[in-house]
Amino acid sequence: MAIEQQLKSAAFAFPVGNFSDYLELTKPKVVALIVFTAIVGMFLSVPGWVPWDKLVFGTLGIGLASASAAAINHLVDQHADSIMGRTSKRPLPRGSLNSTQVISFALFLGITAMAILVAFVNVLTAVLTFASLIGYAVIYTLYLKRATPQNIVIGGAAGAMPPVLGWVAVTGEVHANALILFLIIFVWTPPHFWSLAIHRFEDYSRAGIPMLPVTHGIEFTRVHILLYTILLCAVTLMPVMSGMSGMLYLVCTLLLNGGFLYYAIMMKVTKNDKLPMKTFLYSIYYLTALFAVLLVDHYVPLAI
Repeated sequence: MAIEQQLKSAAFAFPVGNFSDYLELTKPKVVALIVFTAIVGMFLSVPGWVPWDKLVFGTLGIGLASASAAAINHLVDQHADSIMGRTSKRPLPRGSLNSTQVISFALFLGITAMAILVAFVNVLTAVLTFASLIGYAVIYTLYLKRATPQNIVIGGAAGAMPPVLGWVAVTGEVHANALILFLIIFVWTPPHFWSLAIHRFEDYSRAGIPMLPVTHGIEFTRVHILLYTILLCAVTLMPVMSGMSGMLYLVCTLLLNGGFLYYAIMMKVTKNDKLPMKTFLYSIYYLTALFAVLLVDHYVPLAI
C-alpha cells in the first residue's frame, strides 16, 4: 500500500513547514476536549489532589498521542478531505504539507507520547493509549469509516477512552467508575457526530463515505439521534447511582440532558435545516459542561 511505503520511508526530522500547518494537523480543539476529559478522569480517581508528575506527564503523553492520531487521520483522509467543503482547506489538500512531512510529524508525536507514558506514568496507561491511537487512526479511519454506517458507533470506543486513560495514569488500574465515564462518551458520540453528518450530508455523499444519513436517509438518522440521546440521559445518571457524584452533578446533568433532548426532539419533529448544526455545537458544550460539573462536584459536593 502507498501509505505503508510512505511510513517506511518517512524521516523523523521534519522538512520545513509552517507551525500553523502542523498545529492544524493535531486538531487542537478536538484534542483539547480529549485532554480535558482525561484530566477529569485523573481527579475523579483520587479523593484528594492528583500527584503532580502523573498530572503533568499523563496529560502530556495522552495529549501527544491524541495529536498523533489526528495527524494520521489527516494523512489517511487526504483524498476525501479534498472533496469535502469542510475539509478542503486542510494542509494536505491545499498542498502546504506533503505526506512525508505528516508521517514524520505523526510518528514523532506518537513515539514521544509512548516514551513519556512508559518512563514517567505507567506501562498500562501507555498500552491503553497506544491501543486507542491504533483504534482511531487505523481501525476507524482506515477501515470502519468506509466499511459500515455504524462506523462512528464502533469507532467511538477509541474516542471514549481518555477519562479511562487519565484514571489509569494516576491509579494504575481500570476502575468501574472509569468505565462509567467511558460509557458516557461512547453513547454521546453517535448523536454528536450524526448531527454533523446530517448537516454535511452532501459532503459525505460526494466523498463516498457511508455515514448513516447517506446510507439510510436523514429521517432514519434523526430517529437514531433521538434514541441515543434518550439512552445518554439514562447513562449520565450512573455516576450518581455508583456514588461517584452527588446532588450538584445530578441537578446540572438533568438540565443539560433537558437541553440535549430538546434539540433531538425538535430535529425529529421539524425540518429546520439549521437544527443539526445547532445540535452538534450544543453536544460539544454539553460534554464539556458535564465533565466540568463532575469535577466540581468531586471537590465541592452539594448537601441537600
